[in-house]
Amino acid sequence: MSKTIKVALAGAGAFGIKHLDGIKNIDGVEVVSLISRDLEKTKEVAGKYGIQHVTTDLADSLALPEVDAVILCTPTQMHAAQSLACLKAGKHVQVEIPLADSWKDADEVVQVAKEKGLVAMCGHTRRFNPSHQWVHNKIKAGEFNIQQMDVQTYFFRRTNMNALGQPRSWTDHLLWHHAAHTVDLFAYQAGSPIVKANAVQGPIHPTLGIAMDMSIQLQAANGAICTLSLSFNNDGPLGTYFRYIGDTGTYLARYDDLYTGKEEQIDVSKVAVSMNGIELQDREFFAAIKEGREPNSSVAQVLPCYKVLHDLEQQLTA
Repeated sequence: MSKTIKVALAGAGAFGIKHLDGIKNIDGVEVVSLISRDLEKTKEVAGKYGIQHVTTDLADSLALPEVDAVILCTPTQMHAAQSLACLKAGKHVQVEIPLADSWKDADEVVQVAKEKGLVAMCGHTRRFNPSHQWVHNKIKAGEFNIQQMDVQTYFFRRTNMNALGQPRSWTDHLLWHHAAHTVDLFAYQAGSPIVKANAVQGPIHPTLGIAMDMSIQLQAANGAICTLSLSFNNDGPLGTYFRYIGDTGTYLARYDDLYTGKEEQIDVSKVAVSMNGIELQDREFFAAIKEGREPNSSVAQVLPCYKVLHDLEQQLTA
């Protein structure tokens, strides 16, 4: 494919804007349609990014013959159904994490993508952050092997607000959304499937209806282990912090930045063409479309993560 890839983007909230900012730096790609539930706000965002077509209905964008691909930055509960709609309309799709909030739905997306022969990718951004790519390159070169990953995913979300401090129309989830990042990354970096998984959770929030605290233990087939702590109650620095403890060193990854275990910063500016994990994720999506190949973080590659999440959910509800 040598022509410009025409994209529809669904979800003009905090994460949709991150994608729009990343796409501005990618040649041969144009966002031609923006979909979100509030028409006036969507028109405002579209105006800033020069997007001509605005709608509140994904079906309107899928009906546009010029649209080649769709990026979904919509509420978790809509991801699987919207991914299927895109694929059935003949559009390549990148869906933000998580692929689905059930194993059955995740598996169906993988099967339909295979049947249609389209690029279907899930935004497991940690695979693309320069910090984690640097560690991955060291592992691939045989210079580092993970013994343990220690991960903290902490937010302060006792009310339903998004990353921009605006009210959310949906409820976020520690297991299906935030744990998905680490479950997938651990297996990816260990180069070994997860064979043991345990979880406990704190009390269910009376109005949000979700657990606000969770602890997960994982073990890969090669013996590496991972301890993951998650909270929506943390009144302090927000985000996810990864400690890689290996046979030749210790590394701390904070989004796109990387440090040694002694807090010495490592220069990761030459790892990729950008320091922005979202932009790198989008670059992979469009490159896979142009080259007719499976992308890193394809729905098929991340499917095992959702089986682990399903098994953990079964444990927690037993």
